[in-house]
Amino acid sequence: MKTTKILGLSMTALLSVFMLAGCSAAASDGDAAVNTTVLKVAFNQNASHPQAVAILELSDKLKDATDGAYELELFPDEQLGSQAETIELVQTGAVDMAIVAGPLMEAFNADFAVLNLPYLYDSAEHQMSVLNEPDVTGDLYSSLAETETLSVVGAYHGGVRNVYTVDGPIETPADLAGQKIRVIASDTNVSMMELMGGVGTPLAQGEVYTAIQSGVLDGGENNELIFADLAHSEIAPFYSYTKHLMIPDYLVANSDVLAAFSDADRATFDSLFAESVDSELAAFDEMVVAAKTKAEAAGAEFNEVDIDAFRDAVAPLLKDKINNDVTQAIFDKIEAAR
Repeated sequence: MKTTKILGLSMTALLSVFMLAGCSAAASDGDAAVNTTVLKVAFNQNASHPQAVAILELSDKLKDATDGAYELELFPDEQLGSQAETIELVQTGAVDMAIVAGPLMEAFNADFAVLNLPYLYDSAEHQMSVLNEPDVTGDLYSSLAETETLSVVGAYHGGVRNVYTVDGPIETPADLAGQKIRVIASDTNVSMMELMGGVGTPLAQGEVYTAIQSGVLDGGENNELIFADLAHSEIAPFYSYTKHLMIPDYLVANSDVLAAFSDADRATFDSLFAESVDSELAAFDEMVVAAKTKAEAAGAEFNEVDIDAFRDAVAPLLKDKINNDVTQAIFDKIEAAR
Protein backbone atom coordinates (compact mmCIF):
# COMPACT_ATOMS: atom_id res chain seq x y z
CA MET A 1 0.00 0.00 0.00
CA LYS A 2 1.15 3.54 -0.58
CA THR A 3 -0.08 6.93 0.54
CA THR A 4 -1.02 9.59 -1.96
CA LYS A 5 0.92 12.79 -1.27
CA ILE A 6 -0.47 16.31 -1.20
CA LEU A 7 0.31 18.15 -4.41
CA GLY A 8 0.48 21.91 -4.58
CA LEU A 9 -1.17 22.98 -1.31
CA SER A 10 0.60 25.95 0.22
CA MET A 11 1.45 25.81 3.93
CA THR A 12 -0.90 28.71 4.59
CA ALA A 13 -3.78 26.96 2.86
CA LEU A 14 -3.02 23.71 4.65
CA LEU A 15 -2.96 25.37 8.07
CA SER A 16 -6.26 27.10 7.37
CA VAL A 17 -7.80 23.75 6.46
CA PHE A 18 -6.52 22.24 9.72
CA MET A 19 -8.26 24.99 11.64
CA LEU A 20 -11.54 24.12 9.90
CA ALA A 21 -11.62 20.44 10.76
CA GLY A 22 -13.95 18.97 13.35
CA CYS A 23 -14.98 22.29 14.90
CA SER A 24 -17.90 22.57 17.26
CA ALA A 25 -20.51 25.29 17.47
CA ALA A 26 -22.95 26.09 20.22
CA ALA A 27 -26.53 25.94 19.00
CA SER A 28 -29.57 27.07 20.92
CA ASP A 29 -32.21 24.42 21.57
CA GLY A 30 -34.87 26.01 23.71
CA ASP A 31 -33.24 26.81 27.04
CA ALA A 32 -30.35 24.38 26.53
CA ALA A 33 -27.17 24.97 24.61
CA VAL A 34 -26.21 22.16 22.23
CA ASN A 35 -22.62 21.64 21.14
CA THR A 36 -22.75 20.77 17.45
CA THR A 37 -19.81 18.98 15.89
CA VAL A 38 -19.50 20.30 12.35
CA LEU A 39 -17.83 17.79 10.04
CA LYS A 40 -16.15 19.22 6.95
CA VAL A 41 -16.80 17.38 3.68
CA ALA A 42 -14.61 18.06 0.63
CA PHE A 43 -16.11 17.74 -2.85
CA ASN A 44 -14.69 18.47 -6.30
CA GLN A 45 -17.93 19.23 -8.14
CA ASN A 46 -20.43 22.08 -7.78
CA ALA A 47 -23.12 22.42 -5.14
CA SER A 48 -25.92 21.44 -7.53
CA HIS A 49 -24.41 18.00 -8.23
CA PRO A 50 -26.62 15.13 -6.99
CA GLN A 51 -23.95 14.01 -4.53
CA ALA A 52 -23.69 17.52 -3.09
CA VAL A 53 -27.46 17.71 -2.70
CA ALA A 54 -27.44 14.28 -1.04
CA ILE A 55 -24.79 15.38 1.48
CA LEU A 56 -26.72 18.55 2.35
CA GLU A 57 -29.91 16.56 2.87
CA LEU A 58 -27.97 14.03 4.94
CA SER A 59 -26.64 16.87 7.09
CA ASP A 60 -30.12 18.23 7.81
CA LYS A 61 -31.46 14.81 8.74
CA LEU A 62 -28.39 13.99 10.85
CA LYS A 63 -28.66 17.20 12.81
CA ASP A 64 -32.34 16.56 13.52
CA ALA A 65 -31.84 12.89 14.41
CA THR A 66 -28.94 13.60 16.80
CA ASP A 67 -30.64 16.59 18.45
CA GLY A 68 -28.06 18.94 17.01
CA ALA A 69 -24.98 16.92 17.94
CA TYR A 70 -23.71 16.57 14.36
CA GLU A 71 -23.99 18.31 11.03
CA LEU A 72 -22.00 18.28 7.80
CA GLU A 73 -20.52 21.31 6.04
CA LEU A 74 -19.87 20.86 2.33
CA PHE A 75 -16.94 22.48 0.53
CA PRO A 76 -17.63 22.04 -3.22
CA ASP A 77 -15.67 23.07 -6.32
CA GLU A 78 -12.30 21.76 -5.08
CA GLN A 79 -12.16 24.47 -2.42
CA LEU A 80 -10.07 22.17 -0.23
CA GLY A 81 -8.02 20.71 -3.07
CA SER A 82 -8.24 18.01 -5.69
CA GLN A 83 -9.65 14.62 -4.78
CA ALA A 84 -6.18 13.12 -4.33
CA GLU A 85 -5.22 16.00 -2.04
CA THR A 86 -8.36 15.75 0.06
CA ILE A 87 -7.84 12.04 0.70
CA GLU A 88 -4.51 12.95 2.29
CA LEU A 89 -6.18 15.68 4.32
CA VAL A 90 -8.80 13.21 5.55
CA GLN A 91 -6.03 10.84 6.62
CA THR A 92 -4.32 13.53 8.68
CA GLY A 93 -7.58 14.75 10.17
CA ALA A 94 -7.35 18.17 8.52
CA VAL A 95 -10.64 17.38 6.75
CA ASP A 96 -13.22 15.04 8.24
CA MET A 97 -14.70 13.52 5.08
CA ALA A 98 -14.41 13.70 1.30
CA ILE A 99 -16.19 12.36 -1.76
CA VAL A 100 -13.63 10.75 -4.04
CA ALA A 101 -13.62 8.66 -7.20
CA GLY A 102 -13.20 4.92 -6.80
CA PRO A 103 -9.94 4.52 -8.77
CA LEU A 104 -8.08 6.76 -6.31
CA MET A 105 -8.55 4.14 -3.60
CA GLU A 106 -6.33 1.74 -5.55
CA ALA A 107 -3.34 3.75 -4.31
CA PHE A 108 -4.07 2.49 -0.79
CA ASN A 109 -5.26 -1.04 -1.52
CA ALA A 110 -4.90 -2.43 -5.04
CA ASP A 111 -7.86 -4.76 -4.47
CA PHE A 112 -10.20 -1.76 -4.91
CA ALA A 113 -9.51 -2.13 -8.65
CA VAL A 114 -12.06 -4.95 -8.84
CA LEU A 115 -14.84 -2.39 -8.27
CA ASN A 116 -13.55 -0.06 -11.01
CA LEU A 117 -13.43 -2.42 -13.95
CA PRO A 118 -15.02 -1.59 -17.32
CA TYR A 119 -18.39 -3.09 -18.21
CA LEU A 120 -18.70 -4.55 -14.70
CA TYR A 121 -22.22 -3.43 -13.80
CA ASP A 122 -25.43 -3.98 -15.76
CA SER A 123 -27.14 -0.91 -14.35
CA ALA A 124 -26.89 1.72 -11.64
CA GLU A 125 -29.25 -0.38 -9.52
CA HIS A 126 -26.97 -3.41 -9.89
CA GLN A 127 -23.98 -1.26 -8.95
CA MET A 128 -25.57 0.15 -5.81
CA SER A 129 -26.93 -3.22 -4.72
CA VAL A 130 -23.41 -4.62 -4.41
CA LEU A 131 -21.27 -1.60 -3.49
CA ASN A 132 -23.18 -0.93 -0.27
CA GLU A 133 -23.70 -4.58 0.64
CA PRO A 134 -21.41 -5.45 3.59
CA ASP A 135 -21.20 -9.08 2.52
CA VAL A 136 -19.63 -7.93 -0.76
CA THR A 137 -17.51 -4.90 0.14
CA GLY A 138 -17.44 -4.71 3.94
CA ASP A 139 -13.98 -6.21 4.47
CA LEU A 140 -12.50 -4.20 1.60
CA TYR A 141 -13.94 -0.92 2.88
CA SER A 142 -12.63 -1.50 6.41
CA SER A 143 -9.19 -2.65 5.26
CA LEU A 144 -7.70 0.85 5.43
CA ALA A 145 -8.85 1.89 8.89
CA GLU A 146 -5.77 0.78 10.83
CA THR A 147 -2.99 1.34 8.32
CA GLU A 148 -4.25 4.49 6.62
CA THR A 149 -6.59 6.09 9.23
CA LEU A 150 -9.14 6.08 6.44
CA SER A 151 -12.58 4.47 6.28
CA VAL A 152 -15.05 4.11 3.43
CA VAL A 153 -18.51 5.03 4.68
CA GLY A 154 -20.14 3.86 1.46
CA ALA A 155 -20.56 4.48 -2.25
CA TYR A 156 -22.63 6.81 -4.37
CA HIS A 157 -23.50 6.29 -8.03
CA GLY A 158 -21.12 8.34 -10.16
CA GLY A 159 -22.86 8.09 -13.50
CA VAL A 160 -21.92 6.20 -16.64
CA ARG A 161 -18.66 7.37 -18.17
CA ASN A 162 -18.25 7.90 -21.90
CA VAL A 163 -15.53 9.34 -24.13
CA TYR A 164 -15.68 12.88 -25.51
CA THR A 165 -13.26 14.31 -28.04
CA VAL A 166 -12.27 17.44 -29.94
CA ASP A 167 -11.92 16.30 -33.54
CA GLY A 168 -14.84 14.01 -34.24
CA PRO A 169 -16.97 11.18 -32.88
CA ILE A 170 -15.57 7.86 -31.70
CA GLU A 171 -17.23 4.70 -33.01
CA THR A 172 -14.57 1.97 -32.64
CA PRO A 173 -11.29 1.58 -30.72
CA ALA A 174 -9.40 2.43 -33.91
CA ASP A 175 -10.88 5.93 -33.78
CA LEU A 176 -9.07 6.60 -30.48
CA ALA A 177 -5.64 5.74 -31.85
CA GLY A 178 -3.06 8.26 -30.64
CA GLN A 179 -5.61 10.43 -28.85
CA LYS A 180 -4.67 11.63 -25.35
CA ILE A 181 -7.73 11.13 -23.16
CA ARG A 182 -7.88 12.33 -19.57
CA VAL A 183 -8.51 9.56 -17.03
CA ILE A 184 -8.59 9.44 -13.24
CA ALA A 185 -5.17 8.65 -11.85
CA SER A 186 -4.91 4.88 -11.46
CA ASP A 187 -3.05 2.11 -13.24
CA THR A 188 -6.39 0.47 -14.01
CA ASN A 189 -7.75 3.53 -15.80
CA VAL A 190 -4.56 4.13 -17.77
CA SER A 191 -4.48 0.50 -18.90
CA MET A 192 -8.18 0.60 -19.76
CA MET A 193 -7.79 3.60 -22.04
CA GLU A 194 -4.80 2.02 -23.78
CA LEU A 195 -6.86 -1.10 -24.48
CA MET A 196 -9.67 1.10 -25.76
CA GLY A 197 -7.24 2.51 -28.30
CA GLY A 198 -6.29 5.83 -26.74
CA VAL A 199 -3.55 7.21 -24.51
CA GLY A 200 -4.72 7.40 -20.90
CA THR A 201 -3.53 10.67 -19.36
CA PRO A 202 -4.14 11.19 -15.61
CA LEU A 203 -4.99 14.74 -14.60
CA ALA A 204 -6.91 16.49 -11.83
CA GLN A 205 -10.43 17.42 -12.89
CA GLY A 206 -9.87 21.14 -12.38
CA GLU A 207 -7.09 21.14 -14.99
CA VAL A 208 -8.92 19.31 -17.77
CA TYR A 209 -10.65 22.25 -19.47
CA THR A 210 -7.41 24.17 -19.97
CA ALA A 211 -5.56 21.03 -21.09
CA ILE A 212 -8.13 20.28 -23.77
CA GLN A 213 -8.36 23.92 -24.83
CA SER A 214 -4.58 24.17 -25.22
CA GLY A 215 -4.26 20.87 -27.10
CA VAL A 216 -2.44 19.01 -24.32
CA LEU A 217 -5.41 16.61 -24.29
CA ASP A 218 -7.59 15.43 -27.14
CA GLY A 219 -10.54 14.72 -24.89
CA GLY A 220 -11.77 13.15 -21.69
CA GLU A 221 -14.11 10.50 -20.34
CA ASN A 222 -16.85 11.22 -17.87
CA ASN A 223 -20.60 11.35 -17.36
CA GLU A 224 -22.96 13.87 -18.95
CA LEU A 225 -23.14 16.04 -15.82
CA ILE A 226 -19.42 16.76 -15.77
CA PHE A 227 -19.33 17.15 -19.55
CA ALA A 228 -21.97 19.89 -19.39
CA ASP A 229 -21.35 21.54 -16.01
CA LEU A 230 -17.61 22.01 -16.55
CA ALA A 231 -18.20 23.28 -20.09
CA HIS A 232 -16.15 20.52 -21.67
CA SER A 233 -18.97 20.33 -24.21
CA GLU A 234 -17.77 23.66 -25.60
CA ILE A 235 -14.24 22.49 -26.43
CA ALA A 236 -14.62 18.72 -26.95
CA PRO A 237 -18.15 18.53 -28.37
CA PHE A 238 -18.21 14.94 -29.65
CA TYR A 239 -19.66 12.76 -26.89
CA SER A 240 -19.54 9.07 -27.77
CA TYR A 241 -21.53 6.52 -25.74
CA THR A 242 -18.81 3.97 -25.04
CA LYS A 243 -20.48 3.32 -21.64
CA HIS A 244 -17.18 1.82 -20.54
CA LEU A 245 -17.25 2.64 -16.85
CA MET A 246 -19.62 2.98 -13.94
CA ILE A 247 -17.19 3.69 -11.13
CA PRO A 248 -18.32 4.45 -7.59
CA ASP A 249 -17.74 7.71 -5.81
CA TYR A 250 -16.94 7.00 -2.16
CA LEU A 251 -17.68 9.01 0.92
CA VAL A 252 -14.47 8.48 2.90
CA ALA A 253 -13.89 9.59 6.46
CA ASN A 254 -11.08 9.86 8.95
CA SER A 255 -11.30 6.70 11.06
CA ASP A 256 -10.89 8.63 14.32
CA VAL A 257 -13.81 10.88 13.39
CA LEU A 258 -16.06 7.87 12.93
CA ALA A 259 -14.79 6.27 16.13
CA ALA A 260 -15.85 9.38 18.06
CA PHE A 261 -19.52 8.74 17.23
CA SER A 262 -21.56 7.01 19.91
CA ASP A 263 -22.94 3.65 18.82
CA ALA A 264 -26.40 5.16 18.47
CA ASP A 265 -25.22 8.18 16.49
CA ARG A 266 -23.10 6.01 14.21
CA ALA A 267 -26.06 3.75 13.51
CA THR A 268 -28.14 6.83 12.73
CA PHE A 269 -25.45 8.20 10.43
CA ASP A 270 -25.14 4.91 8.54
CA SER A 271 -28.90 4.62 8.14
CA LEU A 272 -29.24 8.18 6.85
CA PHE A 273 -26.32 7.68 4.48
CA ALA A 274 -28.12 4.66 3.00
CA GLU A 275 -31.19 6.85 2.44
CA SER A 276 -29.03 9.46 0.74
CA VAL A 277 -27.71 6.82 -1.69
CA ASP A 278 -31.24 6.18 -2.95
CA SER A 279 -32.09 9.88 -3.30
CA GLU A 280 -28.78 10.60 -5.05
CA LEU A 281 -29.41 7.89 -7.62
CA ALA A 282 -32.89 9.21 -8.43
CA ALA A 283 -31.58 12.76 -8.74
CA PHE A 284 -28.68 11.66 -10.94
CA ASP A 285 -31.00 10.13 -13.53
CA GLU A 286 -33.04 13.33 -13.72
CA MET A 287 -29.99 15.57 -14.02
CA VAL A 288 -28.47 13.54 -16.85
CA VAL A 289 -31.43 14.54 -19.03
CA ALA A 290 -30.96 18.22 -18.18
CA ALA A 291 -27.20 18.01 -18.68
CA LYS A 292 -27.57 16.52 -22.13
CA THR A 293 -29.92 19.32 -23.14
CA LYS A 294 -27.47 21.90 -21.79
CA ALA A 295 -24.55 20.33 -23.66
CA GLU A 296 -26.49 20.18 -26.93
CA ALA A 297 -27.28 23.87 -26.57
CA ALA A 298 -23.53 24.49 -26.31
CA GLY A 299 -22.97 22.61 -29.57
CA ALA A 300 -22.32 19.08 -28.39
CA GLU A 301 -23.19 16.05 -30.49
CA PHE A 302 -24.05 12.66 -28.98
CA ASN A 303 -23.44 9.43 -30.88
CA GLU A 304 -23.62 5.68 -30.36
CA VAL A 305 -20.62 3.36 -30.74
CA ASP A 306 -19.78 -0.27 -31.33
CA ILE A 307 -19.91 -1.23 -27.65
CA ASP A 308 -19.08 -4.89 -28.29
CA ALA A 309 -15.80 -3.82 -29.89
CA PHE A 310 -14.85 -1.80 -26.81
CA ARG A 311 -15.99 -4.53 -24.40
CA ASP A 312 -13.86 -7.09 -26.22
CA ALA A 313 -10.90 -4.71 -26.27
CA VAL A 314 -10.83 -4.25 -22.50
CA ALA A 315 -11.50 -7.91 -21.59
CA PRO A 316 -7.81 -8.59 -20.80
CA LEU A 317 -7.95 -5.98 -18.05
CA LEU A 318 -10.44 -8.03 -16.06
CA LYS A 319 -8.13 -11.04 -16.13
CA ASP A 320 -5.23 -8.86 -15.02
CA LYS A 321 -6.99 -7.19 -12.09
CA ILE A 322 -8.95 -10.16 -10.75
CA ASN A 323 -5.76 -11.74 -9.55
CA ASN A 324 -6.24 -13.04 -6.00
CA ASP A 325 -8.79 -14.68 -3.72
CA VAL A 326 -10.14 -11.35 -2.45
CA THR A 327 -10.81 -9.82 -5.87
CA GLN A 328 -12.15 -13.09 -7.25
CA ALA A 329 -14.62 -13.46 -4.38
CA ILE A 330 -15.87 -9.88 -4.81
CA PHE A 331 -16.15 -10.26 -8.58
CA ASP A 332 -18.11 -13.50 -8.20
CA LYS A 333 -20.60 -11.81 -5.89
CA ILE A 334 -21.04 -8.92 -8.30
CA GLU A 335 -21.65 -11.38 -11.12
CA ALA A 336 -24.16 -13.33 -9.03
CA ALA A 337 -26.12 -10.13 -8.35
CA ARG A 338 -26.73 -9.38 -12.03
